[in-house]
Amino acid sequence: MDIEERFALIARNTEEIITAEDLREVLQNKTSPTGYIGFEPSGQVHIGWMVTAQKVRNFADAGFKFTIFLADWHAYINDKMGGDIENIRVCAEYMKDCFEALGVPRDRVEYRLASEIMDDIDYWEMVMKVGKASSLQRVKRAMTIMGRTEDEADVDSSKMLYPLMQAADLMFLDVDVAYAGLDQRRAHMLAREAAEKMGMKKAVAVHTPLLPGLKGGNRMDPVSSKMSKSDPEGSLLIHDSPEEIKRKLGKAFCPPETEGNPVMSICKNVLFERMDTLRFERPEKFGGNLEFHSYDELERLYLSGKLHPMDLKNGTAAALAEVLAPTREFFQSNSRNYDRVREVIAGLNKLR
Repeated sequence: MDIEERFALIARNTEEIITAEDLREVLQNKTSPTGYIGFEPSGQVHIGWMVTAQKVRNFADAGFKFTIFLADWHAYINDKMGGDIENIRVCAEYMKDCFEALGVPRDRVEYRLASEIMDDIDYWEMVMKVGKASSLQRVKRAMTIMGRTEDEADVDSSKMLYPLMQAADLMFLDVDVAYAGLDQRRAHMLAREAAEKMGMKKAVAVHTPLLPGLKGGNRMDPVSSKMSKSDPEGSLLIHDSPEEIKRKLGKAFCPPETEGNPVMSICKNVLFERMDTLRFERPEKFGGNLEFHSYDELERLYLSGKLHPMDLKNGTAAALAEVLAPTREFFQSNSRNYDRVREVIAGLNKLR
């Protein structure tokens, strides 16, 4: 695979790359560059992870040594899993299973807990140096990466550490490319700005689109309307049955355009990344079955009004259930960590 083929694989279905020139330079200079994505272990996984899993595979196929960083203490700061570090670490083991179930073999990536590097005094020196290179206002603006507002730092000052830690993570790990969804852009930019002031390597930032929640997306602010497991009816879990997928998608927002349309977003960013052909079944009296070989083909027909939103929803539900079948099978025979996470969540719900 030459440089342009590797670049195309990484760039496929991304929202932005900062910068494309820097990425090409990394690929030209290194046969095995390093990549990273950080995650809070914070509960059950929704289908937005399918976008991430596919991109992680793209990185591995392009020759990257890729680290999936399970940010246990970051999740603690962010009050996830009841603010209990042991619950969070149970969830971290479940997340490893989720990546494997979604097609990322364990031998293609390295998993690391944040607590593994936080024992190193050099890490905390890095956190302090990032803080010295960043203004308070700049750090507070980056708190949106946690799904938090700037004002929440006034109640819990530990939350101010989070953006500094996230920037320090990728700098301490010395990664060439930092990957995440678009919601993590501010953290990556904070890290790049701090690295420049510190005279250190600036990691290339690669961002993929966010799936909008089933109740509809805001094209002006996709971060605020992204799919979230905290809204059960607005999200699709990777564990949902075919019947549940069809029920939820049947109620999904589906306007006669593509912007902010969660159903079309699933087709583009999930299904066509995993299927060569998308088949929609419908009665002959409504035009008969349809086959699409690309997202552009589907988009043209939908925007023309020749594909009814309900047919789009039903076809998408059937295809998604098919794509998720191996994932459901995986957890049928590897349910231990998933069961433990559900037990933790059930216990937390009883306390509310």
